[in-house]
Amino acid sequence: MPDPTRIDSLVKEFNDSPHGPKKLHQSRTRFMPIVFGRDGKAQPKPGPRSAEAQDFYALRKRCLRSGTLFEDPEFPANNSSLTFSGESRPNLKWLRPSQISPDPRFFEASYSRFDVNQGELGDCWLLAAAANLTQDPQLFTRVVPEDNSFKQDYTGIFHFRFWRFGQWCDVVIDDRLPTVNGKLVYMRSTEDNEFWSALLEKAYAKLFGSYEALRGGSASEAMVDFTGGIAESYEMKDVPKDLFQIIEKGFRSHAMFACSLEPDPYKPEAETPQGLIRGHAYSLTMAKMVDIQTPNVKGKIPLLRLRNPWGNANEWNGAWSDKSPEWKYIPEETKREIGLIFELDGEFWMSYQDFVKYFDRIEMCNMSPDCPIIRQNGNYPWKQSSFEGEWVIGSTAGGCRNYPDTFWHNPQYVVHLKEPDKDDAEGKATAIIALLQKNRRSKRNKGMDCLTVGLIIYRVTERDLIRKPLPKEFFLRNASVARSTFVNLREVTCRFRMDPGTYVVVPSTFEPNVEGEFMIRVFSECPDCMTENEDCVGECDLDPRVVPDSNNNDVPVAPIKMKAPDPTKPDPQRQAMEKLFLDVAGVDGEVDWMELKLVLDHCFRDDIAIAAKGVSRSYHVAPVESKKSLTPQGEVVCCGLLAMLQDWYVNMAGGDNRPERSTSGDFVVAKERAPLMTGETSPEISAVGFSKDACRSMVAMLDEDQSGKLGFLEFQKLLTEIARWKAVFKLYDTDRSGHLNPFELRAALQSAGYHLNSKILNSLMHRYGSREGEIWFDDFITCAVKIKTMIDIFRAKDVNGIASFNMDEWIQKTIYC
Repeated sequence: MPDPTRIDSLVKEFNDSPHGPKKLHQSRTRFMPIVFGRDGKAQPKPGPRSAEAQDFYALRKRCLRSGTLFEDPEFPANNSSLTFSGESRPNLKWLRPSQISPDPRFFEASYSRFDVNQGELGDCWLLAAAANLTQDPQLFTRVVPEDNSFKQDYTGIFHFRFWRFGQWCDVVIDDRLPTVNGKLVYMRSTEDNEFWSALLEKAYAKLFGSYEALRGGSASEAMVDFTGGIAESYEMKDVPKDLFQIIEKGFRSHAMFACSLEPDPYKPEAETPQGLIRGHAYSLTMAKMVDIQTPNVKGKIPLLRLRNPWGNANEWNGAWSDKSPEWKYIPEETKREIGLIFELDGEFWMSYQDFVKYFDRIEMCNMSPDCPIIRQNGNYPWKQSSFEGEWVIGSTAGGCRNYPDTFWHNPQYVVHLKEPDKDDAEGKATAIIALLQKNRRSKRNKGMDCLTVGLIIYRVTERDLIRKPLPKEFFLRNASVARSTFVNLREVTCRFRMDPGTYVVVPSTFEPNVEGEFMIRVFSECPDCMTENEDCVGECDLDPRVVPDSNNNDVPVAPIKMKAPDPTKPDPQRQAMEKLFLDVAGVDGEVDWMELKLVLDHCFRDDIAIAAKGVSRSYHVAPVESKKSLTPQGEVVCCGLLAMLQDWYVNMAGGDNRPERSTSGDFVVAKERAPLMTGETSPEISAVGFSKDACRSMVAMLDEDQSGKLGFLEFQKLLTEIARWKAVFKLYDTDRSGHLNPFELRAALQSAGYHLNSKILNSLMHRYGSREGEIWFDDFITCAVKIKTMIDIFRAKDVNGIASFNMDEWIQKTIYC
């Protein structure tokens, strides 16, 4: 194999080049995880925490003691916090509020939706959500802590709280803000001396790495991040008949709303004749059935109140707009009740009929069951279940059902809707299922946007669920009962009304072998309704096709010709193995990892050569030739031994790809003993072949006394295990390419006797898979060694499926393997 140091150097050079793969974003900050008590107060999450997490209270105390103003090293006041490229901007200065206003306030008297006005940054979606946030004091103070102040204990440090993929976190910032000519460049309040909204925007920008990361988005993203709720959206071209009732009910349940028009492809933020802005997010802040009395009719009319985050005269100019004649038919008492005002502040009213006609999309964020308002009410019907997962190349990134050979490899989740909804007249059960992509906005500085994703739902029976996960055949035989559209949004959400029963949800990317992380959530009236449809981790029967002396008549292979030797009886095969062992063993009569590496690299030189060529093609590295080799005598013993072992396991499992040999598989014994290694004693260990770490792990797998060496019986057992794993590898490497194709690792390891779930398979693919999702021969052997070793460690301490280790034991066991 190529020199690992050369590969590492070239891979780094390729990855850092403009043509290299896009690397996953690593956040520069570890945010403090927090939890909310039943009283709604925040506190640090119990348990271990990262030492790098910024603690607002500790940092403020340190600044108070030193008499200094806080400067955030994680989000510095320079161009790297503004743009992806770090390109400088003329005349821009970072100023503290005291340098902008002589009397800076966090709040001027109080807060309201009119405190949120857009600056130069294209983040109207964030402002629409922030305006909604001001509507409810309990939700607002959850995100904007009340202990932020320019008066008490002021040290230039502030903090805000956001929900981030299932976990609330505390984001710390300093109060230096980007300005030009002493004026704020981005979000600002109507009052020149009020800064809570500008600081909120800065904290949200830090959450995603820069201000530029906030350019363009969906209001539902921010509404979810402000509440931990679950978002839905409706297209007006396919609007449900009861949409206004859904909106009204949503407001009663403290849901948030935003809406937008499709953008004009030729003109950004184009204005319509009705005064509406295309490609722009509006807050929807009230829905009311309003009393109306005209000369001809008396009754109620559905009206909606909206707000443009620009906070200026760009408002709706149709019916029910500011000072339109329709308002004279509304009683004065009703006007006061709905808080009607006529100012050039971006806020306006319109009828539901016009709303559906002129807007294209409405977004709704339902509150989660742990929301403090919901807890207080106590009659919220929804229960939440959630899991985190990922799509990994060659493992769980199976693509949509257009790709039937790989679709079934996607993560699968079982949803039990046991009973119909309490108020459903048709006996249906409702579930809102949301698929949320993780960390995509943070990766925009690497040119990575949201993936095209969706989810598909199947009805299943208990019999179907015996096999975990559901196999390919199930999806070929059964049609889906519901599905979402595949779109490139951060969150894809669908509301389904289905018969009570058991369902399997399959989230996927549109194309296979596209990697990404996700969180899937289900809101329903059934508690704990979702589980992972995963196999149990453990050992299973070896594939009959690679079992010596198999008498299974159902296996379509010819009988095995050669029996495994009995280690208790004298046997030419045993004698040959002993001779090989003595050729490599030291004076102590044992084999260490260096001696083992020499044997394995020569025994499997053909397989290693194929793997080396494959890696070379992938990384454009020329293969490195070995500097040391076995003597001719040692080669005869070694090749003969492997011929024997392979005949045990692979003779009738598809043949092998070794070069032709005159012995026709018969065992050959060297007539004279010779040193196995050429050259001087203690030769340099070559970088060719199995890695040093892999050979050490092989020794550790059978080295019970942790001496770092193997005796003869352990050596014999190891070579037998490796031969068996090679036989399994050859079952799946049908094209003799030297690697397993993507998505074959699960089946191959199961044939080797191991059941693994998707999370473990993903970890193995991350560690051992190529960028194309392939597993080369030596990496497959190393996978099997690691799995067997870890299972053996667990079994040695297993008590009813639970193993208990103290810190010393855990470190000792895991560091050696």
